Amino acid sequence: MESWDVLIYDTTLRDGTQGEQINFSAEEKLRIAQRLDEMGFHYVEGGWPGSNPKDMRFFELAKKMTFRHTRLTAFGSTRKPNIRPESCPNLKAILAADTDTVAIFGKAWDLHVNEILGISPEENLAMVHDSVEYLKSKGKEVIYDAEHFFDGYKNNPRYASSVIKTAFQAGADMVVLCDTNGGTLPQELTSILEEVISLIPPHRLGIHAHNDCSLAVANSLAAVSANIRMVQGTINGYGERCGNADLISIIGNLQLKMNTRCLPESSIRQLTNLSHYVSDVANILPLNVRPFVGRSAFAHKGGVHVSAISKNPVAYEHIKPELVGNKQRVLVSDLAGKSNIEYKARELGIDLGKDDTVSKRIVQEIKKMENQGYQFDAADASLSLLIKKITGEFREPFTLEYFHVTNAKTKDSPPLSRATVKISVGGDEELTVAEGNGPVNALDHALRKALVKFYPQIDKMHLVDFKVRTIEGAEGTAAKVRVLIDSRDDKEIWSTIGVSTNIIEASWHALVDSIQYKLSKDMLI
Repeated sequence: MESWDVLIYDTTLRDGTQGEQINFSAEEKLRIAQRLDEMGFHYVEGGWPGSNPKDMRFFELAKKMTFRHTRLTAFGSTRKPNIRPESCPNLKAILAADTDTVAIFGKAWDLHVNEILGISPEENLAMVHDSVEYLKSKGKEVIYDAEHFFDGYKNNPRYASSVIKTAFQAGADMVVLCDTNGGTLPQELTSILEEVISLIPPHRLGIHAHNDCSLAVANSLAAVSANIRMVQGTINGYGERCGNADLISIIGNLQLKMNTRCLPESSIRQLTNLSHYVSDVANILPLNVRPFVGRSAFAHKGGVHVSAISKNPVAYEHIKPELVGNKQRVLVSDLAGKSNIEYKARELGIDLGKDDTVSKRIVQEIKKMENQGYQFDAADASLSLLIKKITGEFREPFTLEYFHVTNAKTKDSPPLSRATVKISVGGDEELTVAEGNGPVNALDHALRKALVKFYPQIDKMHLVDFKVRTIEGAEGTAAKVRVLIDSRDDKEIWSTIGVSTNIIEASWHALVDSIQYKLSKDMLI
């Protein structure tokens, strides 16, 4: 690892799972760990053995795996107060995980020592010393996380410094300074680091920042600028409260902005894919505005912007999106200009010709539909279909004959929806019935069931999000609604839209567009 300027330490599988709605099975954790190993992450913290059976199961599964690049790490606390380290169940569980590297945390803020643990400052220092020394005697690489270090230093710099010096002198290979409450400002952090580096060499220090003030990435980069060697964080910034430092943004900035080597170049090009992969396993919808890897990170809507990037993308893009596996996108709305339409048509492989009559027709149709409640900047797949229809590049893959949806509720059973759909493809008709846990779910199942006979690849796509918004509330339940659906296959995510005064009809239009887009991009229509 000596060739890397910065060591990347991932704690998605432990600290990340403390985030709301984030939960991984042992098998899912193993899949993510393997993926991080393939990417070249230096350390992957697998969990806290002894705190729960799932983490113990993960480490048992991991023993059967070979990690080529990653040092799998078991996490835990220092020994308990007033007992010997060899008798401490925390340390026994860490050793049972059988990893070459272990990470332990201990208190560096005297408030926690006095009020939370209720022990003497001297006993806390002894707990740190004994735990590090004991684990080193067992041949382990030891990473010591100084929990609440920055708050502790601001409150009592002498004691916080004594904690990290104790860990270092006991043999800790790396001492990690934690901004556990996420409230430290970059200028505070930099000032404190200047003092700390006089106590411990920077190449033996790490940073672990939380995002409660939206400064976790900034603080991590500031620490690297101060020559700190290890950066801890999570994929997508998952973690407790407002999350941890987002390693996706940190890695992108380190490698592409600061010329600081932390991962192979081939791995940097996989950052978008990695971000989406972990969000998919976590069953959390990817954040569109996530820097570097979000769908909106290189998306342009204003006509002036689009005109500029058509000439030179640098005008409105800080890096080439391909460097992180992302891509440039142009959005079209009632703000669209001719440049937006021409760009989108080129993306679809459609030649609008030199005469701008067609592009004007497209702009006029978009403005008219957005006035009715459509929102094409949020539904790029529906926009692609609209352009193809206006230019004659689209043929209908199927025709709806009718659909019918019923809902039933009995006293002792949950509501049940049933949808009947009849479609025709060429000269063939198909009538299907399907049930679902709501009318839209039932309609989706019935439509897929009817079409899969003709288009089997539909089985490879699925819905990942469904949103409904009332466009104008003055009409109450008779108001128009806008339905937005996000769908995905193994290659991309796309969005479609439907608008109607009837939520089922609006959902139908969005569902149909979703399937038509899938077939269109697969070059079948």
